[in-house]
Amino acid sequence: MEGTEPFGSRRVVVVMPAYNAAKTLADTIRRIPRGVHRLILVDDGSQDDTVALARSLGLEVICHPHNVGYGANQKTCYLEALRSEVDAVVMLHPDGQYDPQLITDLVRPILEGRADLVLGSRFLNPAGVRAAGMPMWKIAGNRFLTWAENAVMGTRFSECHTGYRAYSAAFLRRIPFLRNGDDFVFDTEVIAQAVAFGQRVVEVPACTRYFRDASSVGFRVSVVYGVKTLLIMLRFLAWRAGLARPRTFLP
Repeated sequence: MEGTEPFGSRRVVVVMPAYNAAKTLADTIRRIPRGVHRLILVDDGSQDDTVALARSLGLEVICHPHNVGYGANQKTCYLEALRSEVDAVVMLHPDGQYDPQLITDLVRPILEGRADLVLGSRFLNPAGVRAAGMPMWKIAGNRFLTWAENAVMGTRFSECHTGYRAYSAAFLRRIPFLRNGDDFVFDTEVIAQAVAFGQRVVEVPACTRYFRDASSVGFRVSVVYGVKTLLIMLRFLAWRAGLARPRTFLP
C-alpha cells in the first residue's frame, strides 16, 4: 500500500465485495493508501483464485459457500466491518475500475463530521466519463435514472449509481440495510434510506476505468436493475405520502 498515513488515529475499514477478481486484486490492493485499519474481502463464490490470492496478500477473507448476490455480499461486508471499532467504511470494488487512491477523498467529509454517506460521483466531471470509455447506453441509463430519483426524493445528486462509496459507522448502524435486496438494487435502496432518515450525503469526484478484466453488468441485467430502481422510487413516494409503510424505510 502506497503513500502516507492520512487518517491519523481514525479507523478506516475498506471492504471489498469480490467475485472472480483474481486478475485485478493485487494491483487494487497495491494502490490503497497507507493507514487503513482493516482490509476485508468477502468472496461471493468465485470460480477463480480470488480467495487464495487475497489470503496471500494478507487480507481478512470471508467466503460465501455459494453466490448470493452483490447486495447480499455487501451486507456481509458491513456486518463484519461493524464488529470492530470503526469511524468510516469504504466499499471498494476489487476489479480495478475505481481508483483506490481516492479513498482519502471519500472518507475526509466523514472524518471531518460533514457527511454520513459519501458518493464517488463519475458525473461531477462528465467529460471524464466519456474519456474513460463508459458505453453510451450506460451513460443514458444512468442519467435518466438519476434524474428520476432526484425528482422523487427532492435531491440534486449528480449520480445515484456509483459503486464507490464511504459510510460512517453511525450511518450503517442507523439504516436497516439488512432489509434491502440481495442484488444490485441494494445500492439504490441505501441512497433512498439516507434521504428518508435525514442523513447527510456528500459527493466527491471519482474516475473509473473500463477494460477487459474489469467486471461489467450487461444490458439485460441493467434493464432489470433500472426497473427495480423505479419501483423503489414508487415505494419511496408511497411512504412519503403516508400510503404505505415499507420495511425499507422503517427504523
